Amino acid sequence: MNLSDSKRRLSVAPMMERTDRHCRFLLRLLAPNAWLYTEMITTAALVRGDPEHLLQFDQSEHPVALQLGGSDPAELAQAARYGQDAGYDEINLNVGCPSDRVQAGRFGAVLMAEPQQVAAGVAAMSDAVDVPVTVKTRLGIDNQDSYEFLHSFVGAVTEAGCRTIIVHARKAWLRGLSPKQNREVPPLDYARVYRLKDDYPQLEVIINGGLMSEEQILTQLEHVDGVMLGRHAYRHPYWLAQLDHVLFGAPPPSRERVLAMFLPYLRRELSKGTSLKSMTRHLLGLYSGQPVGRRWRRFLAELPHGEPGLTALQEHAVANPAARSSAPYRGQAAVSTAG
Repeated sequence: MNLSDSKRRLSVAPMMERTDRHCRFLLRLLAPNAWLYTEMITTAALVRGDPEHLLQFDQSEHPVALQLGGSDPAELAQAARYGQDAGYDEINLNVGCPSDRVQAGRFGAVLMAEPQQVAAGVAAMSDAVDVPVTVKTRLGIDNQDSYEFLHSFVGAVTEAGCRTIIVHARKAWLRGLSPKQNREVPPLDYARVYRLKDDYPQLEVIINGGLMSEEQILTQLEHVDGVMLGRHAYRHPYWLAQLDHVLFGAPPPSRERVLAMFLPYLRRELSKGTSLKSMTRHLLGLYSGQPVGRRWRRFLAELPHGEPGLTALQEHAVANPAARSSAPYRGQAAVSTAG
């Protein structure tokens, strides 16, 4: 696949307790071309719970993918149907999370040891929906970390209908390391992902893990179809806007302009009873690396609840001329104000 053909040239990883719908709305303001992912939602929660509530999102988030955690093909198929009916553009299967809780539920990275089970799940979802079914995985697990192991695993899921695979370029240790340590301790091996792309040229291969500079990202895109960014992009969200500009050409909005565009969403959600703090927490990194960064974080920490807090944010945005700029911004037109 040529780089120009890839829809997922830039994407933001599914992150628990981070990429909720409020975060994704903000990310879309920053990066109109990025592919966004939900937090992982278990199939059990959808099949036995309230899918309408769990799957709600704003239309401005498109393209947005639903990430599922599960291993039972029938439940995966049902959950995928819920996702498609809700309007998601992709269904992604988590085969990368190494947490003890996820392992106990028999999903996440532990499933790399059961490629045929993963393949059965991918096939069931592919039969159930028309949107793409993708897999996010690791290089391997524990001592099952040879290239041959990875190649065989990917072969099984591609035969089942997967056409896009996202690879965190580290293996996972299922015992002895915390999820945080599993994002840092196992060494990165980008070359192994490049080799995978060479061996599966028709497969869309997205690389994830340790990407924290524009130079790194441009280098990756010489070898694979796209990059997926995680916590670094969450902690430095304006960097994402700058990357969107580098890769797609649209001029990034100012930080104040982003805030001004976020305000109507905050007001709408406040009217529905959503906590202001649950939304503004995603703004903490907006001025990361700037002289005012620490003051901004303190400002958010001390922000009053409810309408008074919203008024304070609005005053901050309006006080800066960059927020009142009439210059067009391509991401703005996509912002939905629907209820």
